[in-house]
Amino acid sequence: MQAAFLICAQVMSARTEIQAFTGEAGRIDCAIDWPAGTPRGWALVLHPHSLQGGARDNKVVTTISRACVQHGLVAVRPDFRGVGQSEGEFDKARGETQDMLALVAQVRERYPEWASAPWVLAGFSFGTAVAAQTYAGLADAGDTALPVALMLMGAAVQRFQEQEVTVPADTLMVHGEQDDVVPLSETLNWARPRDVPIVVVPGASHFFHGKLLVLRALVQARLKVALD
Repeated sequence: MQAAFLICAQVMSARTEIQAFTGEAGRIDCAIDWPAGTPRGWALVLHPHSLQGGARDNKVVTTISRACVQHGLVAVRPDFRGVGQSEGEFDKARGETQDMLALVAQVRERYPEWASAPWVLAGFSFGTAVAAQTYAGLADAGDTALPVALMLMGAAVQRFQEQEVTVPADTLMVHGEQDDVVPLSETLNWARPRDVPIVVVPGASHFFHGKLLVLRALVQARLKVALD
């Protein structure tokens, strides 16, 4: 009971503010969730398909963000181009990936204390395509501060992949057994040649309705391994 109260208090005492960064298409509008204490690092959490109602306030995105905040990370939740106050138009993950690469660089410039701190990259649905390609872009550029954890929920990487993408073997992939948007078989086909395991949540749909607590527990377990 006491532990549960402490977690609740941490979430309630965190604050959220809006900041703008700049991508190839202009403004990238971001919500930034701050932990109660001194941040130990940060997380970039990416939302689902922009033309299908996807935005940074999606429940899966906010579930991941809250788990990150509970582990002392600042969670950055951008709206992709064309969503909310972010400028530009949907670009099938091409432009969105370039925007996120620019955002990572600008976060490090704006908060130099985070440049060498651990950080996490996560995405849901369409956001997984941008997350995976952002990771690959950083790795290809020889970035020496790659994310300590990559998390792909309801992965749709294969639908928006421009080139071959390599992800770390310890990538956390979580998929709903009854996903009717991105069938489990499709994600298995993408993960199989990369030898990346998939955690299947029994009875879960694409949006993890009724299963968000399960999803949060999986994220928390991955963060504990990566950060503690």
